[in-house]
Amino acid sequence: MYRALADAVVLTHLAFVLFVVLGSILVLRWPRVAWLHLPAASWGVVVEWANWGCPLTPLENWLRRRAGEGGYSEGFLEHYITPLLYPEGLTRELQWTLAALVVVVNGCVYGVFVRGAQARRRAR
Repeated sequence: MYRALADAVVLTHLAFVLFVVLGSILVLRWPRVAWLHLPAASWGVVVEWANWGCPLTPLENWLRRRAGEGGYSEGFLEHYITPLLYPEGLTRELQWTLAALVVVVNGCVYGVFVRGAQARRRAR
């Protein structure tokens, strides 16, 4: 049971990371998603810039210890998804770059969204 919960935490973590990076694309289709995406993206950027740990990581590790695992075993989730969330050689410079990438990607998409909204208002 604990292993399944730990795997669920990894999937949740990955989904959150994807939402932080690409959630602004959803805003183009569903503008109200911005109310969820902007705080999530802000959190993701601050966590990277400040070098804070994500609270999901200690939760996952605790669940794995409760499941009797000493570390990551070679299951599907650990082999394919965990390296995406915890790449080897993650440096402060790379963290800053990743955070900047989140800001740039989302800034560009929100720029498109705002310009489209302005054009629709002018057309009325």
